[in-house]
Amino acid sequence: MSAVIRVGIAGYGNLGKGVDAALKQNPDMELVAVFTRRPPNVVKPLDDTVPVLPMDKVQDYQDKIDVMILCGGSAKDLPQQGPELAAMFNTIDSFDTHAKIPEYFSAVDNAARMSGHTGIISVGWDPGLFSLNRLIAEAVLPDGATYTFWGKGVSQGHSDAIRRVAGVKNAIQYTIPVEEAMNRVRAGENPELTTREKHIRECFVVAEEGADKARIENEIKTMPNYFADYDTIVHFISEEELKMNHSSMAHGGFVIRSGKTGANKDTTNIYEFSLKLESNPEFSASVLVAYARAAYRLNKEGKVGALTVFDVPPAYLSPKTGAELRKELL
Repeated sequence: MSAVIRVGIAGYGNLGKGVDAALKQNPDMELVAVFTRRPPNVVKPLDDTVPVLPMDKVQDYQDKIDVMILCGGSAKDLPQQGPELAAMFNTIDSFDTHAKIPEYFSAVDNAARMSGHTGIISVGWDPGLFSLNRLIAEAVLPDGATYTFWGKGVSQGHSDAIRRVAGVKNAIQYTIPVEEAMNRVRAGENPELTTREKHIRECFVVAEEGADKARIENEIKTMPNYFADYDTIVHFISEEELKMNHSSMAHGGFVIRSGKTGANKDTTNIYEFSLKLESNPEFSASVLVAYARAAYRLNKEGKVGALTVFDVPPAYLSPKTGAELRKELL
């Protein structure tokens, strides 16, 4: 039997908790430690024998952890933590600010190459599994157009970005696809759609007492990379209403490519991949854990630097052998 992969978790919010649970379903992995910026005594892993340590102790575990799974937010945490931790560990993260992925990749790549580590960035379902399906669909149907729709569901990254706004106590953001746009795509029309025509962003915000709600609303609606390019609706509600009506973490979405084939390009083909998730963080965490296995294997083979889901052979995600995969899944 191959060695058990030793895993660390950096950040124990909803995503970190999901990683903890996902590791329990993967017997070839074990959780070695959790690292947090909160007081360690308030963080309770599923196994109470797992140590919870402050982030500044992470360097003490460089020889005890094979892969560190980064569960911080993309807005503030990962731009700093990604390169720092890639200098010490093989890493997996879910960096999801699409416009900044190239520069983030470069920062992690430099740190990982210098230290001989492997860092797989932007892992999850989008970016992640949706990215893979966009690539496959485009390669298979080169004459066509690809469309991505998200929701309806809670976006963790966008919700986190709102909570970083001064005066915001708590917030949840829903991404809602525009039904008319989806129907036109599925009909093979290949419409040219702006960002604004594809999705609505609806925000439910709990403001701190005395906060300037007009300023908060304006700051949300004009936030680059998150809300500026969308029709954004902001509701101010109470903490009680947020807990009662907006505690679900459901999400999902669709990648659809409409492409033409045949000598005269007169045949329409629709490629569609979809997800319907009762728990966005639990599913995202499950993707991170599968890619942690791949990072461990690739590093053992000498592959160093930053990678994305495009660079990882699918077989490396599975605990099964090549022979088992060919027999059972091919």
